[in-house]
Amino acid sequence: MEGEALSSLCTPALVVDVDKVKRNAQRMIERCQKLGVQLRPHMKTHKTLECADIMTGGSRRCVVVSTLAEACFYADHAFDDILYAYSLPFDKVERCAALSERLDLFQILLDHPQALEQLKKRPLRDGRQWHVWLKVDCGNGRAGVLHSEPEALRLAQAITQTEGVELTGVYAHCGNTYNCRGVEQIQAVAQETTSLTLQFMEKLKAVGITCKSSIGSTPSCSHPVTDMAQLSEVHPGNYAFYDAQQSMIGSCSLDDVAVRVLTRVIGHSPHRNQLLIDCGWTGLSLDGAGKLPTGYAVIEGHPNLKLLSMTQEHGRVEPISGQLDYSKYPLGTLLTLIPYHSCATAMMHPVYYVHSEGRLVGKWTPTRGW
Repeated sequence: MEGEALSSLCTPALVVDVDKVKRNAQRMIERCQKLGVQLRPHMKTHKTLECADIMTGGSRRCVVVSTLAEACFYADHAFDDILYAYSLPFDKVERCAALSERLDLFQILLDHPQALEQLKKRPLRDGRQWHVWLKVDCGNGRAGVLHSEPEALRLAQAITQTEGVELTGVYAHCGNTYNCRGVEQIQAVAQETTSLTLQFMEKLKAVGITCKSSIGSTPSCSHPVTDMAQLSEVHPGNYAFYDAQQSMIGSCSLDDVAVRVLTRVIGHSPHRNQLLIDCGWTGLSLDGAGKLPTGYAVIEGHPNLKLLSMTQEHGRVEPISGQLDYSKYPLGTLLTLIPYHSCATAMMHPVYYVHSEGRLVGKWTPTRGW
């Protein structure tokens, strides 16, 4: 396989441009160095060892994950200083305890007093402490205790007062940057999240609590604001791959996107003015719901084509305007899709085919499950 052209692959296939991944990762490392903050890259987009090595500069330290499957996968391969950035699931406390007792540093996240009670019921062995990040909501509207509510401060105090538990930091996700269009809007959300996080840190300081602070999202960290230098860490993840959504937001250009899905034309439907391709939602995902002008993906090199809809194993492609010239798309024609959301698309594939300048150089196998 190595050295062969991408056209040698059976489709649908997820292909990764390793040179773009390295470039995207290096740019983020340099941004964080310039800011003077610790980069804690998120593994949830790719879930592979090879990409994790690139993102951590080979250190295999200081990463964030979204599932315990990822945490165990990386722990089994000599990674350490792992943050499980998901509000503590009560059914997984024992597995979190095992990792906390095994690694030099395994960290968890909580946003509710009942989660703290779970930790009290399961003290760690050998005098170890639970390392806890408090998840705060600074406008994203998903997980986290609202930064402005008194219970946020009370929970932070309760964590610090609990034997065997350490408040390691305050964690905020500015996922609301995904609603932005352009750098100005991205930086406005990044500024708001940073300011609210730093204000909360001042509240903690006023009651004698000092700990780390971290915010993150790929848009905010692709265009950081100056005040982010006052944070301890940032935790973006999608930037290694990027995608069409990120280019639409303004995080990157389409040329920065490191992933594609290869697909082939398998049918002509002149009565519908459509092509049929062998990539359905199992090869791309339905994320984005056709929000792009070109439908569910960007069809590279064919700006007048639109991926209109997908079933499990089929995709319907039609022209944005005019009639299809079927002589340009004989059966077997290879088309290249730039996915709307690379995190979702990557999850659909058991293996990623890695290339450099269009020649295959290997395969990456991601971990799966929860």
